[in-house]
Amino acid sequence: MQYPQPFRVLDGDYSAGLLLLADHATNHVPEKFGSLGLGPESFQRHIAYDIGVEPLTEKLSTMLGAPAVLSCFSRLLIDPNRGEDDPTLIMKLSDGAVVPGNHPMTEDERNERIALFHRPYHEAVAHAIRRVSNESGKAPLVISLHSFTPFWKTVPRPWQAGVLWDNDPRAVTPMIEGLRALGYETGDNEPYDGALKGDTMYTHCMRNGIPHALLEVRQDLIGTEECVDEWANALAPLLATMNADPALHEIKIHTSRTGPYED
Repeated sequence: MQYPQPFRVLDGDYSAGLLLLADHATNHVPEKFGSLGLGPESFQRHIAYDIGVEPLTEKLSTMLGAPAVLSCFSRLLIDPNRGEDDPTLIMKLSDGAVVPGNHPMTEDERNERIALFHRPYHEAVAHAIRRVSNESGKAPLVISLHSFTPFWKTVPRPWQAGVLWDNDPRAVTPMIEGLRALGYETGDNEPYDGALKGDTMYTHCMRNGIPHALLEVRQDLIGTEECVDEWANALAPLLATMNADPALHEIKIHTSRTGPYED
């Protein structure tokens, strides 16, 4: 059976050294898997994708002339921002929603989803990183774009943005300082901790010494085209300034807070 491409690449100037990623860009599930037993309302929630991130990534890619890699499948099918051995790779229960299509699941079906969707996406990310490195002659600056809900259950989240990281502050510090200077309430490892063994940043950047940051924008602030434009106009100059810093294009291995790296 043929499936849609599990990722798409927005071409740009690979020699400039900047690469954008969007792990949770869409809520698409291929026809074979139906709706995973869920109603259509579930696919409008954050459990299915990061609201606002796809148009934000597209806008930034255009404004900066930067290449980008975006996933083309819902995180409900399989989460590209998890390691292959992570127990939350394929969620049976996500923020109160039971996912019938994910349980029970045979090992063969699990491996099929990894082979058809998860692994090709990560191969595309690795290829893009190598191309940026080869064409720029330096380590790329990798920025991963995500969004988060304004509430966790009934508790409001005050941050407008959050920068998540493990133990490499090189790109994180200027991003947090830059966002705060622009007047955005910005969390440092909020609303989540960025040290997650096996996730995209760990796999492609942390363990390889590549400068990186994961930016979370509150989803209600990028839910419309006008809001996306506002954030893109704020972020593009900041990312361009960061990308011009030679210190953000060096290989430097940092020890992960999750423990030693494995071969």
